[in-house]
Amino acid sequence: MSLMDEARQVAAEFDYSAEAVNKGVKEFMKEMDEGLQKVGATMSQIPTYVTAVPNGTEKGLYMAVDLGGTNFRVCSIHLNGDTTFSLTQSKVAIPRELMVAKTAQELFSFLARQIQIFLKTHHEEHYEAGVRRRKTMSATEGYKDEENFYLGFTFSFPVDQVGINSGKLIRWTKGFDIQDAVGKDVCALLQEEIDKLHLPVKVAALVNDTVGTLMARSYTSPGKTGTLLGAIFGTGTNGAYVERLDKVKKMASMNGSDYDKSTGEMIINTEWGSFDNHLSVLPNTSYDEDLDQESVNPGIQMFEKRISGMFLGEILRRAMLSMMNRSHVAFLKDEHSGVNDVHSTTTIDDNSALYKQWGLDTSFLSIVSEDHSSDLRIVRQTLDRDLSISAASFEDAEAVKLLAMAIGRRAARLSAVALGAIVISTGRLNKDTIDTSTTAITTGGKPSEMKAETSKAVKEEDVIDIGVDGSVVEYYPGFEEYLREALREIPEIGPEGENRIRIGIAKDGSGVGAALIALVARSAEKIQARAHSIG
Repeated sequence: MSLMDEARQVAAEFDYSAEAVNKGVKEFMKEMDEGLQKVGATMSQIPTYVTAVPNGTEKGLYMAVDLGGTNFRVCSIHLNGDTTFSLTQSKVAIPRELMVAKTAQELFSFLARQIQIFLKTHHEEHYEAGVRRRKTMSATEGYKDEENFYLGFTFSFPVDQVGINSGKLIRWTKGFDIQDAVGKDVCALLQEEIDKLHLPVKVAALVNDTVGTLMARSYTSPGKTGTLLGAIFGTGTNGAYVERLDKVKKMASMNGSDYDKSTGEMIINTEWGSFDNHLSVLPNTSYDEDLDQESVNPGIQMFEKRISGMFLGEILRRAMLSMMNRSHVAFLKDEHSGVNDVHSTTTIDDNSALYKQWGLDTSFLSIVSEDHSSDLRIVRQTLDRDLSISAASFEDAEAVKLLAMAIGRRAARLSAVALGAIVISTGRLNKDTIDTSTTAITTGGKPSEMKAETSKAVKEEDVIDIGVDGSVVEYYPGFEEYLREALREIPEIGPEGENRIRIGIAKDGSGVGAALIALVARSAEKIQARAHSIG
């Protein structure tokens, strides 16, 4: 068997058929429903207490802060009311000693001081007005609503969210370890330190970055159609979508705070990375099994391990090693230089990243898949640069590209399972679709209102808008085309339904999206206040 025949055989292990896609969609919808019924389901389906999405006409000045790792970002966002915004931001590293402080107060007072510095630097007039008011008002008097900056707090650690601006820390990750903060409301901790500095800032919303992606897309997307779904396909993967409130049955048994019920909707954070942890429908090659067993969380996040950037490079590395270790296959090895088109013998450095777990970054797949040169020169250069494999033959490069494309295509088709299930489950397809008098939605090469040029025209109100973010969806060649191919293979969607789905990049969910959630929180607060005054 030739090298390419062997490579095709391995690549075929990553095939994900139309039948498998449809089984996946049915199981995904089942797990979505279970997650809406009860706490503790495989797919968490976390209520966010965010009950509306923006439509691009909103105006105002809002703040956002983002504690997602070793940096802390502070932003102010001016919404112009025409789907555009202006953003001012600063970023500061978290001192290592504060990541492992004895008390929560040490970290959160540092965060509050960064907010103070930001206000003094970028909003001096507003800040100084606050200082003047402090000198003339009693300690018990608060700021009037219009004098407050409403702030969205993106906090990328596991929390038990019980209200739009309330959530208790479950555990720290990413090198943080402040036991004093575990079990406490992180919004209250930040607000307490803000109040000590007498800043005109109200922590209005606790934000998940995926929910922020949905909000940012809904504000900036063309037309008047609200966005249905925000999805991350990057280092990890997750999705958040707009659900009917009456379907979120578990709300009745949750001890959450009061929230605005007037819209009849709530954004749900799916946490879909854990979809089908029991592997009833997900594909499972030997490379997937080995990766999972040697990961830090075996048996968990099984969907994520097949489609996100953290894992795709490792899957390819294991597939390449498997082929190389087959004695009868001439992959990355030559008997003599005469059988190599570069007239040199292929060599692999003993310290090659090919031999190291997590040694291959997922960006490698994007570079390799995009090489259309006749001699696959870029693939060979990348093998040399990233894996210390010198003088790889054309056949070696061809085999690597075939494997990379097969792994990427499977990831995209699996992603279509999640998107397709949510589109079907929410009933967004149950409308008339075609209007030949309107302009077709056309696209370029990356997700940005992408549609095939041959698409039939769709009425704006029938467009199903999806916002996406992340390096995989943005930079992996053909990712959306593969995803759309799978959507067309789902009978409930088909070519006509797929034609109605508009997918566009949504940037900065932790900044712009967080500010928009603060805006929604403020609006809901006003509605509830009016309702209470009437009642």
